[in-house]
Amino acid sequence: MSASRKLASFRLPPLPTVGELIKLFNLRAEKQLSQNFLLDLKLTDKIVRQAGSLRDAHVCEVGPGPGGLTRSILNAGATDLLVVEKDTRFIPGLKLLSEAAPGRLRIVHGDILTYRMDRGFPSNISKPWEGDPPNLHIIGNLPFSVSTPLIIKWLEDIANRSGPFIYGRTRLTLTFQKEVAERLTASTGSRQRSRLSVMAQYLCTVRNCFTIPGRAFVPKPEVDVGVVHFSPLVQPQIQQPFKLVEKVVRNIFQFRRKHCHKGVEKLFPEARRIELTQQMMQQADVDPILRPTELTIPHIKALADSYAHLCSREPSLLRYEYREELRMKHLSRQTNTPMDTRSSAPPSPLQPC
Repeated sequence: MSASRKLASFRLPPLPTVGELIKLFNLRAEKQLSQNFLLDLKLTDKIVRQAGSLRDAHVCEVGPGPGGLTRSILNAGATDLLVVEKDTRFIPGLKLLSEAAPGRLRIVHGDILTYRMDRGFPSNISKPWEGDPPNLHIIGNLPFSVSTPLIIKWLEDIANRSGPFIYGRTRLTLTFQKEVAERLTASTGSRQRSRLSVMAQYLCTVRNCFTIPGRAFVPKPEVDVGVVHFSPLVQPQIQQPFKLVEKVVRNIFQFRRKHCHKGVEKLFPEARRIELTQQMMQQADVDPILRPTELTIPHIKALADSYAHLCSREPSLLRYEYREELRMKHLSRQTNTPMDTRSSAPPSPLQPC
């Protein structure tokens, strides 16, 4: 059989266009759900190509909506496509697609933030973490309102090898607001360098694939959209618990225009702030007057390792939160009650380093 015939065998039979389905089912993008439809199948095909070959692949699509991207995934040869859609209005249109691709499209009516993807696919597709990635992909035109919390959740899953990453180094191809896409892929020293840059890049190879102009969507968003591809690394560049790394990075980048030691200081209770900050910076051998955007992943690794060492000696440090100390100070001023800043935070779910 020729290659052209093989490709043709994946193609869906004639169906109403996505635009016709939107009219047929009276579907309107909900502004409060930050929904924007992508109707141009050339663009949805282009997104799918960034994932690599989907021939005989298992795919989870996030928020398929009226099904434009869904069609492109099926046409690319996915043998098993699981779509997770929260909005009931889109289910009838997706069922039409399911009938047109018998046995290849499964529909879950649910919220991707809570859906147990680790139960969504057969265990026999798993690959060892150190080996090649499994033939499993996550693809989605994400609503802006969930894109950042969702990628943070998945990055934590990568660090813990849980959720969709129990199958191995599952790859992701996702859309974000252009600004968020630029942050995810920003290099050291760039204006867009942020907490999100470090958290994504210490765990994954992250590639900004291309930008889709806002006018391509219905309704047109106020911003352009970036397509980003994530490939989990065999070994994360920082060998510390995700929540510890996230805490260090979050504190450093809260003062992104100041010297990095200003953020590091906020990892420690006021009474011992100067002493412990000096210890941490010296042990990490990081220049305290570098700006957060100038810190490389090796810099962050050294800081996280140094903080972990201090926490191993004094586990209470891990429970400390600067914002909680501020809140307690505010309450004490209101009630004129003295406060012990050494233990102002509630217990943390994190384990001692």
